Amino acid sequence: MKNLRLYIVPIAVFIGHITSGQTLIAQEEKPHIDVVGTAEMEIVPDEIYLSIIIKERYEGKEKIDVEHQEAQLRNSLKEIGINLNNFYLSDANADFVKIKWRSKELLSQKDYTLKVDGATTVGKVFMQLDKLKIYDASIWKVYHSKMDSLKKEANIKAIKVAKEKANYLLSALGEQAGKVIWVNDSGASVSPILYANSNERLDLSYGKFKNEELQFQKIKISASIQVKFQIK
Repeated sequence: MKNLRLYIVPIAVFIGHITSGQTLIAQEEKPHIDVVGTAEMEIVPDEIYLSIIIKERYEGKEKIDVEHQEAQLRNSLKEIGINLNNFYLSDANADFVKIKWRSKELLSQKDYTLKVDGATTVGKVFMQLDKLKIYDASIWKVYHSKMDSLKKEANIKAIKVAKEKANYLLSALGEQAGKVIWVNDSGASVSPILYANSNERLDLSYGKFKNEELQFQKIKISASIQVKFQIK
């Protein structure tokens, strides 16, 4: 039994050395280059959201209620080719909101959102609103209907930029980028344009649509992707 113990200990130590050596080899990292690729896109919005507030009002002694004005507006929008499914209450559960008018009277109002597809249509809508004496309207947001595919396109551009960047940096050393080790995608960011709280807000009461061609700030999509390449 004593001899058996003498043989076991050296073998255990020897195996331990092999395991330790294997661990060190596994942790040894191959030469690599770590780069960040970025890309930006600017796109013309094709979804413009209008905020329209219809208020009860008086013309002389006659009260023009909200329902009557809404019906007139719906007919006018239909005449200029607007899909009425894109005209809806800003709050799905909205009902009449009472507002003070002069000293005693309480008048009703409703807030609506209208989505249209371009500056030309916006101009047509504003003209109809002007005819109907609905003056509380403004553009509050613009967006794009194909945002998901555009963000993917921006990400693809960013990763291609990363590959080009890795290659031109390594070419100075006579090397070339090899297989991808890992990719860190921080996600494409979008900057939708909000007009509601900015100086660029287009308000019907200012009559800008009468004298100027409507133009919208482009939406910016930014992508940033970090890529680690092996060096061949």
